Amino acid sequence: MSDNVTLDRKGAVATVTLSRPERRNSLSDAMLTDLSRAFTELRDDDTTRVVIVTGAPPVFSAGADAPHARAKTDEERRRLFTEKKSQFRRLFERAQTALENLEQATICMVNGHAVGGGWGLTLACDFRFAAAEAQFWIPEVDAAAEAQFWIPEVDLGVPLGIASTTRFIRFVGPARAKEIIMGCHRYSAAEAQALGLVTRVVPGAELASAVHDYTAHLLKKPFRPLAEVKARINAISANGIPVINAMTEGFLDRG
Repeated sequence: MSDNVTLDRKGAVATVTLSRPERRNSLSDAMLTDLSRAFTELRDDDTTRVVIVTGAPPVFSAGADAPHARAKTDEERRRLFTEKKSQFRRLFERAQTALENLEQATICMVNGHAVGGGWGLTLACDFRFAAAEAQFWIPEVDAAAEAQFWIPEVDLGVPLGIASTTRFIRFVGPARAKEIIMGCHRYSAAEAQALGLVTRVVPGAELASAVHDYTAHLLKKPFRPLAEVKARINAISANGIPVINAMTEGFLDRG
């Protein structure tokens, strides 16, 4: 599809791959634009029933594309990050929302570390399968050689965006969200699963097979009810109170 994102289809399954391995799949403005384009294309594709999102090895995504990783001090890292001119927030939230709103079931195959916006992107998927070696964290804070999950924005001198903050609160509640976002801790895949942020953890060598098996499981189900319950769960999660009307619940058969 582009140098930043690939979109591959095989039968009823589409795989979207973040493809900037030389930059650890960091989320540049161009990549986020291409991601939105891919998700928009899939939204209107009536042949695709499951969407897999992953990163070109060896990581899932290092988060926002910025020059701070080369900084030698915390002060320089923060300065470089905050001075970078980018539409990241606007473009990221657009791509994240487009992914979350897909009618198809979505599986995030986290094949390496997911940092900052990279971790936030995983939360827009319905299911998250992670390699046991993967780690999650919010990276604007810190850099690490080892794959992890973490949210580093605060350490980098910026707040985490509204979209990702909202999703963390939905998943784990305000208290735990504060620990993750304000504490900038790094989490292993197993720790992220214990928090409810990862669906399943498997050895890296078995990750693709596990995702394939779960995809096959979803494909056995009739698409319409699967899509409808997904939309209802998302709506109730976002609004707190279900909106029930005749269009969602159907009409009485009065003959």
